[in-house]
Amino acid sequence: MSDRKRIAAIITEYRVPAHADVIVGKFIKGFPTDDGLLDPQVEIVSMYLDQLPPNDIGMAVSERYGIPVFRSIPSALCLGGDELAVDGVLAIAEHGDYAYNEKGQNMYPRRYFMEQICGVIASRGRPIPVYSDKHLSYNWQDARWVYERTRALEVPFMAGSSLPLAWRDPWLEHEIGTPIEEAVVIGPGQLDSYGFHSLEALQCMVERRAGGESGVAAVRYLEGDQIWTAAAAGAWSRELAEAALDRITDREEGPLAGICDEAYAILLEYRDGLRAAVLQLPGAVREWGYAGRVDGRVESTDMNTHRSNPHPIFSYLGLNIQEMFMTGAAQYPVERTLLVSGVLEVAVDSKFQAGARLETPHLDVVYQPSSRQPIRPRGVHPTGASIVPWTDEQI
Repeated sequence: MSDRKRIAAIITEYRVPAHADVIVGKFIKGFPTDDGLLDPQVEIVSMYLDQLPPNDIGMAVSERYGIPVFRSIPSALCLGGDELAVDGVLAIAEHGDYAYNEKGQNMYPRRYFMEQICGVIASRGRPIPVYSDKHLSYNWQDARWVYERTRALEVPFMAGSSLPLAWRDPWLEHEIGTPIEEAVVIGPGQLDSYGFHSLEALQCMVERRAGGESGVAAVRYLEGDQIWTAAAAGAWSRELAEAALDRITDREEGPLAGICDEAYAILLEYRDGLRAAVLQLPGAVREWGYAGRVDGRVESTDMNTHRSNPHPIFSYLGLNIQEMFMTGAAQYPVERTLLVSGVLEVAVDSKFQAGARLETPHLDVVYQPSSRQPIRPRGVHPTGASIVPWTDEQI
């Protein structure tokens, strides 16, 4: 057996192009990056597949690469035995046939996966690094439980979106301690899934402001005419939104207010007085733009994920996860994802309550941004292996 770190992949479903394929697949086949195709330094040694859809490729991957599929999460972590036999866990609870609740939230089994993983870790007394894909849960109670449970077990823990690792054009990274006065992110897609990406794109920028992260005091969801009425009243900055939109190259042409018939917004009031907004324009933009006001001037950038095959943004996500597996230290604070998970749930609640402003005393998540630079592209556009499609896409 290889002397590389052994990783268990705990997956809802494995198909093209679900997150299992674009994340776990790179840990098996390699990471396409601007610097070439990088060989994995860890090894996927087991999988658990919660569902097998008609277009499943997980079993074919198992056969081709000799990775056993186990029938339970504990057996995948123990390789069929009684002792914890892996050195890290990839938990990919995204995609699959799971119920929606009355608020339109897809109830993926993220807490259930983490309960099983943490149960094995606790009973065997050996904390190992864990990555949990995207938000910690669709509801705050479960998200907070996951956070507190991993802390109690001293588990090195990462979670979240690939958006903080996007190509930026022009390059923009606020220095830690920057006096950010206001910020806006524009992004694509619907609230429950892509709203999370946009909120993390925002959070990875504003957490670097003077004083660090203070938590969120109130959240409001807006749609239709509510958006522009709120802008006119000064609730969010249309100037910053225009600057963010101007940076996005992959979009429809047209004015901000008329480019999308189904626009919606999430307004955030931070506990230290910072105001920020996420404006989603489904169908009109296909990437993300950020703009912030710093000392009275506007700073903005395109945040491009290059979402087509070979989905290279997930290479950079995977490389950061791999670094945690190898070093035992998270590349950036999981508190970012905890806060964003809570904000997204409140935004959904505000939508369900016709756009009510909801105070959020429970979102008192205070943390400092990491001074460690994550592994990510520094160019403004993908190059090299990042733009070369997989030749064996199916498995």
